[in-house]
Amino acid sequence: MQSAVYPSLAGRTVFITGGGSGIGASLTRAFARQKANVAFVDIARDASRRLVDEIRQDVGVEPLFLACDLRDVEALKASIDTARERLGNIAVLLNNAANDDRHRLEEVTPALWDERIAINLRPMFFAAQAVVPQMRELGGGSIINFGSICWRIGTPDLSIYATAKAAVHGLSRSLARELGVHGIRVNTLSPGCVMTERQLRLWVTPRKQEIILSNQYLKRLIQPEHIAQFALFLAADDSAVCTAQEITVDAGWA
Repeated sequence: MQSAVYPSLAGRTVFITGGGSGIGASLTRAFARQKANVAFVDIARDASRRLVDEIRQDVGVEPLFLACDLRDVEALKASIDTARERLGNIAVLLNNAANDDRHRLEEVTPALWDERIAINLRPMFFAAQAVVPQMRELGGGSIINFGSICWRIGTPDLSIYATAKAAVHGLSRSLARELGVHGIRVNTLSPGCVMTERQLRLWVTPRKQEIILSNQYLKRLIQPEHIAQFALFLAADDSAVCTAQEITVDAGWA
């Protein structure tokens, strides 16, 4: 896929959660190709290290990988501090990490509920809280919180995940209001049904692909790279007056 070059991203420090696989890996690759200083956290150490090696060979730069379990807020804050020390003040935060494991209503316990919120929503707030002082020093920044179309289309067996993703846009709009005075933009990027390796391995069968395409206005499967291209735009100065928005990338959905 040919993509635009955003000169404003070159040399900027970008922090990505869940940047080692799936959509996150596409984000890491895309920002590295823009010559940004990329740091990412992920719980999957082996996949993340392979990604770093791949990007080093392909692009000639080496993203900073920091192993981190986002359920540990203090570890997340420590990773953000390390990224700042190594790469400079963070100008772009991509709150991408999530877990969409299926769960039936009757199987949900308070412990499961708390754990899924601790992955899918809580880190977004505390990552934003940690980077805001850095962005204020820079005179502005861009926070991109990843939502989903699942809560609007009623995807089954995802009640906790859908609840968290519905909350993301509220978080983005609230932060956008509060942080706008500092030149910090906050937007939600909501993917549709993206053909990541995980989705294809666990849930998206050939029959499911047919159903997805029948619902989409555009009859082509969404790839992680399609999401990354919108993230680049929202991070760059080209979207300088875009904030408090939900950008949906779902190929249209009936």
